[in-house]
Amino acid sequence: MSTPESAVTGAHGLVQVNYHKYDGTLHWNLRMHRLGEDEHGVWLGLPPNGVMRKGHNPDITIAEAHVLLFPRDAWWTAVFNAAPRSTEIYCDITTPPQWPSPDEVTMVDLDLDVLRKRDAPQPLLVDEDEFAEHQVRFGYPPDVIASARASAQWLMDAVARGTGPFGGAHRPWLAMVDPAV
Repeated sequence: MSTPESAVTGAHGLVQVNYHKYDGTLHWNLRMHRLGEDEHGVWLGLPPNGVMRKGHNPDITIAEAHVLLFPRDAWWTAVFNAAPRSTEIYCDITTPPQWPSPDEVTMVDLDLDVLRKRDAPQPLLVDEDEFAEHQVRFGYPPDVIASARASAQWLMDAVARGTGPFGGAHRPWLAMVDPAV
């Protein structure tokens, strides 16, 4: 496991995180603290009782701290939640995250999610019905569908085996936003 190192620029600054749907509408969005980078990508964190929003709706308070990993050139993002949240790992299948500036990251949520509950050894693939519906409604191109499915399969395997960032790489980053970890 590597030791977290702060990013050279924007270390510990706030980053606006914007997930959009394929039609461009704003989906989940929040501001998170830049923690740093490692071989897995860029890590952002939110301490306990942080807030996020769905679209332009009111803020939702998240009781537990969490960190969010933005891998380089991959079709997913991963959230690692502190206990006692029942979902330990939640991966969104997305277009590769884009950084229009050092303080903003954006991607398109492609509906499929891979998650692992804290008390379950195996991950789950969820929202396949939404993925099928949105392929028709938004007209996902064949390459987007193929990339989303391939990423979901890769994540199911990696989370189940605990490889890559799913082997505990998140722990030192999570400790930066929640010393109780």
